[in-house]
Amino acid sequence: MKIFVGIFIIFAASTAVRAATKAWWERGNFYQIYPRSFKDSDGDGIGDINGIAEKMPYLKEIGMDGVWLSPIFKSPMVDFGYDISNYTDIHYEYGTLADVDKLIKVCKRLGIKLILDFVPNHTSNQHPWFLKSEANDPYYKDFYVWAPGTINSETGEREPPSNWNSLFRFTAWQWSEKRQEYYLHQCLIEQPDLNYRNPNVVQEMKNVLLFWLDRGIDGFRVDAIPYIFETQYENGTFPDEPVSGLCSDVNGTCYLDHIYTKDLEETYNLVYDWHDMLVNYTNQHGGDVRILMTEAYTTLEKTVDFYGNPFGRVGSQIPFNFEMINYINVNSTPADYKKEIDAWITNMPKGTDFVPNWVVGNHDQHRVVNRFGVNRGDAINMMVQMLPGIAITYYGDEIVMSDLWIPYNETVDQLALNMGPDDYWAVDRDPARTPMQWDNTTMAGFSTSKKTWLPVNPNYQKGVNVKDERLKIGSHLNVFKKLVRMRKNRKVLQDGSTVTIADNNLLIIKRETETLQLFVALNFGTEDQDFVINDYFVPLKKLYTASVVSDNLNIRQGHLIRPTDKIKIPKDAGIVIE
Repeated sequence: MKIFVGIFIIFAASTAVRAATKAWWERGNFYQIYPRSFKDSDGDGIGDINGIAEKMPYLKEIGMDGVWLSPIFKSPMVDFGYDISNYTDIHYEYGTLADVDKLIKVCKRLGIKLILDFVPNHTSNQHPWFLKSEANDPYYKDFYVWAPGTINSETGEREPPSNWNSLFRFTAWQWSEKRQEYYLHQCLIEQPDLNYRNPNVVQEMKNVLLFWLDRGIDGFRVDAIPYIFETQYENGTFPDEPVSGLCSDVNGTCYLDHIYTKDLEETYNLVYDWHDMLVNYTNQHGGDVRILMTEAYTTLEKTVDFYGNPFGRVGSQIPFNFEMINYINVNSTPADYKKEIDAWITNMPKGTDFVPNWVVGNHDQHRVVNRFGVNRGDAINMMVQMLPGIAITYYGDEIVMSDLWIPYNETVDQLALNMGPDDYWAVDRDPARTPMQWDNTTMAGFSTSKKTWLPVNPNYQKGVNVKDERLKIGSHLNVFKKLVRMRKNRKVLQDGSTVTIADNNLLIIKRETETLQLFVALNFGTEDQDFVINDYFVPLKKLYTASVVSDNLNIRQGHLIRPTDKIKIPKDAGIVIE
């Protein structure tokens, strides 16, 4: 029998009290849209801006406060938009600037903030800046990181300036016949790194932010932020990085310890400057706070530094918390979950201006259920929504979409292709980028085209789609909507303290104010587990009515839960008791 993960208590009316007013983002629910895969409005098999606008009421329905779009800018699409050839124009497959303006109006009407992906580390090699830099244009000459390389004393051959490897494998240096120098690309060859030691580059990128702020954008998600700066000696040379010992693949990014190409101190100062710029813009133009979200796959200590420094400078309001992505998988124990939750809360700066956030999926990772466990989609959503601070949802995770296996000869992700047919699956990002599953019609309601840019997961025909899940009381979607409503309307989830407990198979999260308590018990073990509230916390003073979502649970609709009641939680399931 299928287990729907979740039990809900029907809440006492006295507890449905909103917390004191917060800034719009501080307890927000954010939703990531991968534009190619969300909704195709014109039948070409590719999602677009008008399709996003069409589906914005759905995001209002499920309780989202903010939506961030993966890049929609003009691009050759070698890395599907992360290779930008014009920061202030729209890729033709997605629409036009006028379409973006219409989307902004739709978002404002619905009360949803719109956040764009900002890709500052690199441009496309088709960007006019790069073409002019390659041609040695006086103004653009130093917009990118260039070096003549070195001459091998034994062979007489010219070699790259250093041993640095790309994140996409192989050397991070590419020779330009036109300029007769190497340029740095920490990602693909087609993505040359900008030179932020040039003040003109810094100003040009601020101008990009201002362009979109003036159009009504509410903030920016900053891509690949740790790689902005690199170490360069005064004589123009670049130091070799030491071998890490983490892997034997000499072409892999894991082969080197990136002490000269990642996490340099100047990076943080740049983010602090961008934050100041957004604050000044809000002060001058009014309206709600404009925000920064930063993506940094780095250590916990370096990630939380993006919040700000001890000298009072503030940076990103939402430095993405990737602890669950980096360290949790299907084999993780409740103690592992507790460790990562506690580590973030303990290490982030103290004070009301700093808010935790929880990220379990995105466009660069396999889907949640493929990483955490096939039946745990609801339990993971339950955990994210019940923890303090900000919850971030990758499109489709609310209906528990799963990866679709795509053979190597049909793969389009360049990172995966670079790995070769034997190893591509481990890093392939295509399986988690398949089209959104809206209904049970052809192509899951994503497109009228007979062919979509990536194939649609056929499980949409088995009920994994928005339309079918809307109609089913105990569906993943309706569990998700209940969780979001609870999170928005319960003071204990807005302001309550947080305690985590790992006991056998159970991860238990307690949220508490002086007068209210809420418990989340998640069975991340391999067998059923009994849960008795009295075993963990002070007995409740009131009895509450349980609403049961799984027939495998021993609590039924209308049952009164007492402190000594033994609740049997099946493996992979979870309960929320208020």
